[in-house]
Amino acid sequence: IMAVNRQVTRHSYRVFTGLYRLLSRSSSVSMVQKVLVRPPQDVPGAERQAEFSRAGIGGFFQERPMLKNPFLEDTLLQGYLKRHLPNEAVYSDLRVFGERLVREVDGWGRECEVTPPRLVTYDPWGCRVDRIVTSPAWQRMKDLSAQEGLVAIGYERRYGEWSRVYQMCKLYLYSPSSGLYTCPLAMTDGAAKVIQSLGVSWPVADAFSRLTSRDPEHFWTSGQWMTERRGGSDVGNGTETVALPQSDGTYRLSGFKWFTSATDADMTLTLARVTDIDGQTTSGSRGLSMFYAAVRDEQGMVQGIEVQRLKDKLGTRQMPTAELLLDGLPAHRLSEEGRGVACIANMLTVTRIHNSVSAVAGMRRVLQLARDYATRRSAFGKLLRDHPLHMQTLARMEVETRGAFLLVMEVCRLIGREETGHASQQETHLLRLLTPVAKLYTGKQAVAVISEGLESFGGQGYIEDTGLPAMLRDAQVLSIWEGTTNVLSLDVLRCVSRSSGLVLQAYFTHTQSLLAAASLPSLSVAVRSVDRALSGLREFLQAAALKPPGFIELAARDLAYSLARIYMGALLIDHASWEGASHSDAYAALRWCEQDLCPVVSKAAIGCYNMKTPPLDAALVYEESTRD
Repeated sequence: IMAVNRQVTRHSYRVFTGLYRLLSRSSSVSMVQKVLVRPPQDVPGAERQAEFSRAGIGGFFQERPMLKNPFLEDTLLQGYLKRHLPNEAVYSDLRVFGERLVREVDGWGRECEVTPPRLVTYDPWGCRVDRIVTSPAWQRMKDLSAQEGLVAIGYERRYGEWSRVYQMCKLYLYSPSSGLYTCPLAMTDGAAKVIQSLGVSWPVADAFSRLTSRDPEHFWTSGQWMTERRGGSDVGNGTETVALPQSDGTYRLSGFKWFTSATDADMTLTLARVTDIDGQTTSGSRGLSMFYAAVRDEQGMVQGIEVQRLKDKLGTRQMPTAELLLDGLPAHRLSEEGRGVACIANMLTVTRIHNSVSAVAGMRRVLQLARDYATRRSAFGKLLRDHPLHMQTLARMEVETRGAFLLVMEVCRLIGREETGHASQQETHLLRLLTPVAKLYTGKQAVAVISEGLESFGGQGYIEDTGLPAMLRDAQVLSIWEGTTNVLSLDVLRCVSRSSGLVLQAYFTHTQSLLAAASLPSLSVAVRSVDRALSGLREFLQAAALKPPGFIELAARDLAYSLARIYMGALLIDHASWEGASHSDAYAALRWCEQDLCPVVSKAAIGCYNMKTPPLDAALVYEESTRD
């Protein structure tokens, strides 16, 4: 036994001696020796011996990805502007704004995330105050939004029909650094659009000037209080809030709002049912009217509002979202009585565009960080950028992001033309169709691309204090707010029905014109793919018209995806055909068109929309156990 012990001891000595010699080649070993090996200091004359005093953590630390000027890093954005809005003032503003985002604003966004809002219900003396306290960074975001004209640009219209594109490009750069302040800006823009469409007059003239102001002292944000406990998208049947007429022509609102985003806003637009002299209301959408209310009185106190609680959400934690009890909130009716839902249409167009911009912005930001990280992170003997499989993954993300960007910018272009009176009837139809299509498709894209982006950072993508997981949590709201994927897919069907098919006619005509203008031989494969998918879609719709109504409803989601993919392919081809396009533009178009561009045809071919499937689907989902 003693011989074995001596052998083990000699072997252990050789192992640790070898490790020590290996470490001693490191430039940091002298420091490690001083830290780990020192004689006892409190025993005079004590023999020197190794003492474990603290752990060494090694000398390697992975460089983090660096955020660079997001405008200068985005060649597609620059190319798009050079093609459509070649204005030096716009280019300069976006370049300078990009620097400001890196230098200070991105840090504010992180502060908003780690310092979420809190509710103070009572003051120290027991008086109810219902005050929502947000971080100083959140307040700075409001000032910045005014200074940079993030709402104002769309209403100043210094660049005519391209003003909306300019505004949304700036919001696209801002969104990932904004700490979710783009959400109150979306509702502010939507409120301004509603007021403008109804006519800017008393009692909302002052509110409109504040919503569109560049003066931080004058600037207001707006809430959007539509959702109630029965809630969701079915506001016609879910709204219980009532409006009691007052002798001076105003109203007092009473009800419970289940989900109110940006609850710290200065004003709000909301729906309610006007009561008659007997206290009765009209049910359904016909009974809803649109109301404007200031949230606080002249002393800065909420009036007729009790904040029940702040919502505990998966993401968007930077922004206060609350449940509100309205108890006599003073308000003004904006719409004609019973025409409240019709007023929402203008608001939804704007807020859905904002949602789409945020989606593509999140995709672009995670990709910018991932490609920078690929130049800093080594694995298996070489940088990530030198691993072909990793580059293939990032390239797929890039293609998705480019397609999403061009689709969203197309919708921004169309709304700009409509607002300035330049839109043709075909363009008006396209705007109506593409708004829900872009919102539903980019919302799903964002979750997938950002999730893939986090994976490209390995374990660090899962660590909260890197700030990366927040990007994915925040992205999940994009497919929910302002209509889930299924709700918007059905909205596409309603759009087709209400226009007697004119929106589809506009879609086919314009998509075909984009393909016809593509003359580069290198794009011929992509052109044939899109053209074939377009023909298949046309044949599917002709056949669907002869089916029972339930058939097209089952196909609604895949139909919306098909409309998006085909149109995005045409836009990528169109951009790659521009004389200033790069080889990468053409390659992106080719890569996009490798996928199934028309899934509704593929799914129909295997019987996915057979009317026998709904009960089978339900039985599958709700299958009961047969065990005793």
